[in-house]
Amino acid sequence: MKTDSDLRNNLKSIRTRLGMSQQELASLAGVTRQAISGVESGQCAPSVAMTLRLAKALGCKVEDLFWLEQDLPQIQAVLAKSIPYSQQQRVSLARIGGQWIAYPLIGNDAFRMEMIGADAQIDSQIDTNTVQVRLLDDIDRFENTVVIAGCAPVLSLWARATERWYPQLRVQYKFANSMAALHSLCRGETHIALMHLYDPQTGEHNLPFVREVLAGKEAVLITLGIWEEGLLVQSGNPMQITTVTDLVEAKAKIINREKGAGTRLLLERKLQEEQLPCDSIKGFDSIARSHHDVASAIVSGLADAGISTASVAAAFGLEFIPWHSSRYDLVILKKYLEEAPVQQLLNTLEHRFIHSQLEILGGCDTSKIGELVATI
Repeated sequence: MKTDSDLRNNLKSIRTRLGMSQQELASLAGVTRQAISGVESGQCAPSVAMTLRLAKALGCKVEDLFWLEQDLPQIQAVLAKSIPYSQQQRVSLARIGGQWIAYPLIGNDAFRMEMIGADAQIDSQIDTNTVQVRLLDDIDRFENTVVIAGCAPVLSLWARATERWYPQLRVQYKFANSMAALHSLCRGETHIALMHLYDPQTGEHNLPFVREVLAGKEAVLITLGIWEEGLLVQSGNPMQITTVTDLVEAKAKIINREKGAGTRLLLERKLQEEQLPCDSIKGFDSIARSHHDVASAIVSGLADAGISTASVAAAFGLEFIPWHSSRYDLVILKKYLEEAPVQQLLNTLEHRFIHSQLEILGGCDTSKIGELVATI
């Protein structure tokens, strides 16, 4: 066997996923263990006969095992955010509004609890916002992708449950606070924005903000549920905190959210109601980027309190003091409603399994899930 510098394979990953050793695969394929090792390392190119035997032994197609580097197609994509240029930069992809969007997988965007697999890598930069990317898999696997931006932890539950009914559907959820998610929708970087903002002047949830940011664009708002939001404190509430005045008087340190987050606006509204300045609370400028990070800071003792949901408090074993019932809405541009990935995702809102997954979290009312709130 000779080396072919253009030949690529994922023989090792498929073999290990099936729990096979090199010797076991060699025995099934009728070759030597050394031959398997040479192919996996890229030092040797297999013969046609060996290629067919390996595919049969592993129960897959030849093209699932081997491919030529030059066969990987290239496409143009618009960056969801600017980054320092790097040819090896990993990105995930989705097709939104007729164009490809590339989401750089760097920093916190590269992880959930584990590292996120890439769809492509940047090959060259065309201009400030556009890049040429080299795909790492068949383009057909990326077409059926729906992208949601939001900060509610339930997004991952919804995404995984949806993929049970639609195995070919990919649900990508991008963590962003409510305003950031809405602006991302406006820029064409996401199909759906999940938000939970309350306007005390109108007494409405989300709609005033949507009208302002999406001015001139047609969209619909669909309810995902109503969540109890409020104060998270240590189990047993040792500092006996129930109001923002209590926070100030107890000199409790809070962990806050960034500007544009619904829970930050809730804290600011409570301060205004009790005529307290923001800097009267210790730690007001200490920022956590997610509900998970707020709860983690309290559990670890880095903060005494924070604003989040009853379901997050329950998941971390924290005490919860309710302050507000917030409606969580899905905001979708009308032009995306007919796209198959979006339709498939929305169809799952009617499934009982989705309802039960949300309800069992606690602090959530899903009785109006899937209802059309408004059309703009």
